[in-house]
Amino acid sequence: MYQWRKFDFFEEKYGGKSTIPEEVSGNITYCSSGRGKVVIGCDDGAVSLLDRGLKFNFGFQAHSSSVLFLQQLKQRNFLVTVGEDEQVSAQQSAVCLKVFDLDKMEPEGTSSTSPDCIGILRVFTSQFPEAKITSFLVLEEAPPILLIAIGLDNGCIYCIKGDIARERITRFKLQVDNQCSVMGLGFRVDGQALQLFAVTPNSVILFSLQNQPPKRQFLDNIGCSTNSVAMSDRLELIIGRPEAVYFYEVDGRGPCWAFEGEKKLLGWFRGYLLCVIADQRNSKNIFNVYDLKNRLIAHSLVVKEVSHMLCEWGNIILVMTDKSVLCIGEKDMESKLDMLFKKNLYTVAINLVQSQQADAAATAEVLRKYGDHLYSKQDYDEAMSQYILTIGHLEPSYVIQKFLDAQRIYNLTNYLEKLHEKGFASKDHTTLLLNCYTKLKDVEKLNMFIKGEDGVGEHKFDVETAIRVCRAANYHEHAMYVAKKAGKHELYLKILLEDLGRYDEALQYISSLDPSQAGVTVKEYGKILIEHKPMETIDILLRLCTEDGESTKRGASSSTYMSMLPSPVDFLNIFVHHPESLMDFLEKYTNKVKDSPAQVEIHNTLLELYLSYDLNFPSISQLNDGVDLRLRSGSGLPKAEYNGEVTADGKDTYKGKDVLERREKGLRLLKTAWPSELEHPLYDVDLAIILCEMNAFKEGLLYLYEKLKLYKEVIACYTQAHDHEGLIACCKRLGDSGKGGDPSLWVDLLKYFGELGEDCSKEVKEVLTYIERDDILPPIVVLQTLSRNPCLTLSVIKDYIARKLEQESKLIEGDRRAIENYQEDTLAMRKEIHDLRTNARIFQLSKCTACTFTLDLPAVHFMCMHSFHQRCLGDNEKECPECTPDYRAVMEMKRGLEQNSKDQDRFFQQVKSSKDGFSVIAEYFGKGVISKTINGTASSSSGF
Repeated sequence: MYQWRKFDFFEEKYGGKSTIPEEVSGNITYCSSGRGKVVIGCDDGAVSLLDRGLKFNFGFQAHSSSVLFLQQLKQRNFLVTVGEDEQVSAQQSAVCLKVFDLDKMEPEGTSSTSPDCIGILRVFTSQFPEAKITSFLVLEEAPPILLIAIGLDNGCIYCIKGDIARERITRFKLQVDNQCSVMGLGFRVDGQALQLFAVTPNSVILFSLQNQPPKRQFLDNIGCSTNSVAMSDRLELIIGRPEAVYFYEVDGRGPCWAFEGEKKLLGWFRGYLLCVIADQRNSKNIFNVYDLKNRLIAHSLVVKEVSHMLCEWGNIILVMTDKSVLCIGEKDMESKLDMLFKKNLYTVAINLVQSQQADAAATAEVLRKYGDHLYSKQDYDEAMSQYILTIGHLEPSYVIQKFLDAQRIYNLTNYLEKLHEKGFASKDHTTLLLNCYTKLKDVEKLNMFIKGEDGVGEHKFDVETAIRVCRAANYHEHAMYVAKKAGKHELYLKILLEDLGRYDEALQYISSLDPSQAGVTVKEYGKILIEHKPMETIDILLRLCTEDGESTKRGASSSTYMSMLPSPVDFLNIFVHHPESLMDFLEKYTNKVKDSPAQVEIHNTLLELYLSYDLNFPSISQLNDGVDLRLRSGSGLPKAEYNGEVTADGKDTYKGKDVLERREKGLRLLKTAWPSELEHPLYDVDLAIILCEMNAFKEGLLYLYEKLKLYKEVIACYTQAHDHEGLIACCKRLGDSGKGGDPSLWVDLLKYFGELGEDCSKEVKEVLTYIERDDILPPIVVLQTLSRNPCLTLSVIKDYIARKLEQESKLIEGDRRAIENYQEDTLAMRKEIHDLRTNARIFQLSKCTACTFTLDLPAVHFMCMHSFHQRCLGDNEKECPECTPDYRAVMEMKRGLEQNSKDQDRFFQQVKSSKDGFSVIAEYFGKGVISKTINGTASSSSGF
């Protein structure tokens, strides 16, 4: 027979043995517990309620004769009793069932109270003959509905169901076994299933009460002869027999446990089986607490004759026949474990904490101590098996340190593997495990660790750490596998390029990535790729930055899709040491994409590449943010000039076709990126001017100045280069006012020749031709300007002066004749005015000027010698209808001139644009617009 281990996991409470209070005077017939109370029924019909510590609370007279059975309900504070009362008649039984509401007390006198009896029933009726009650059980089915089962010695069960307080009940009878007492009952509620176990000495029966009529099921042909029946928390029926304790489920007998001795009482407490056994060898009663899961006796005690066994307040209460009471409580888990640890019973401790569903941390602590015990005995393999069970609760460094010191690399590897499987590994743990594999040279396990996982992206280790360790140990293929599976494209390419130098494979891998991911990887490793595979890298960049027909697939417009693509500007840094490749890339891009959002930045970069002497990487275009680069006036001469060879600062000489070709491309870009229909070019003008000046690119500089209409700067470029032919040709092109040019350029050109200090007679004569043609300067200014050049003789300007003098003489003569005509007209007008003021006028018209009929009175005569009928004039009798339109036209013109005189901008614009500004001023004075005479005082009307 199996020998059970015995432990003291329980202890006596309240200082050991106690007794029932003296207030309970009768003999105890039945006990119950619940809702923090112990209820005792006596043979005198009294019921007493005891509080914690078995202190008397109150008592009352439930029945007049004796209390047979009682049960304290759990859901409501009700007490159900069965007892004997006074017999009213011979036909009625004295056995009554009563229900008391313990929350409602009725006063009785002054010193005691009793609860309200809400229902009384006679147990036996004519339909339910009287018999001896052997068992009693109440089920709170659905309050206030009660299901009461009363077992009898005649093999029947009387059932009462309903609301007893309202007398709404039904009765029915269950036949268990003929002429056999019902020794025990047990309700089993499982969802909608309501079942009742019934035990007799000869059988175990199960009734399914949800069926009507109830279904009867035979479970066993052997029962029990004593009241040793209980229900477990798993809804199993427990029956004690002399040879063993049997468990029954709905389908029959289950497990059994062999215990020697007669089972007087059975109970169930927190997963423990409680059993009072009569030891026939020494005629003693032994109370045992069995832990069936761990196959141990949690407590064993010799006791007196036990009449009732209860469970309340977290304790086991044994009521003896002599009214003594024994309270036994379970020790805390820590105390139980300490007891086991002292005896090195670690396996028992582990089983104990697991069976009692202790928290994981407590279980892990027991496992740790067991592992430490095994480690101290140098049983490393078994110790590691215990430490593995603590993963998730025990700090891994505690275990790792132990096995590092013991140099048990195999055990350590096993622990680290489990740590990764359960997802508790850190980066350091991954590093250590991979180092273990590499140190052991266990490629098979390394493959299993790296490649043995299912699913993309599901890793039980830190990916970057694994890659780093594998690279350091020269396991590049493993590192690449991890990087590729985890989607770490940068790390995958880093291994390919930096460790293996497999550039073609790297380019192929980049091509297989999504555009966004490919762009990120190219930015990271583009410098290496450009250095070794420039053409292939440029092809990938072009695919990333251009449409390649993808916009039609996406159904998006070209402009919308282009704005979503990467910009070539984002990849400039990868060409830092390869400007030729950058120029090739940008040229191909611009040939393919005409309306890129970044075309300004692209053109700026290309200009710097085209105009640079030594094709350095663009830098100026990246430093112009926030700096004013405008060069509008005073722009100096370019530092050098390319004329078959280029000289920079007079030190280095660059020759070659490449420079010429790039400059031609640069000039072509300057022109094509500034179409005539655009006000601003598709590049930074300020940057372009600086680049042209820094690199002595005169053609580009002149083009930009002309486009910006900075004609002065154009002239300055030619004058500093002493290019006289170019100067004159430039002035011919830019100084023609008829074509929108600036005639003042000829003035600057004449000033230049006047200060030149060398003989330039030929050029001066040509300049004077255009100055004379457009009448740009007065002769006196020309003489003053050229007089500063000592190398010029009077013969240079002799013909010009002679022509100007002759022209001036003709103008003077014409002005004199005009003056004489104006004087004659003025005298005639004055004479006419005098005649009008002093002499009378004779009107001899005989016909009306308006209607041409004969003039009759009343008539109106005007001083302009027009006569009208008064009826023909209408309301207007003060103005001649014939002369008024001309007069009004003159007055409107005068008012318009006066209004224009207030527009100063227009006046100055006319003065500036006119060849002879003084003539404009004289015209304003001549028309009487600028000044007026008011009351004999001259005042300016426009502020001149």
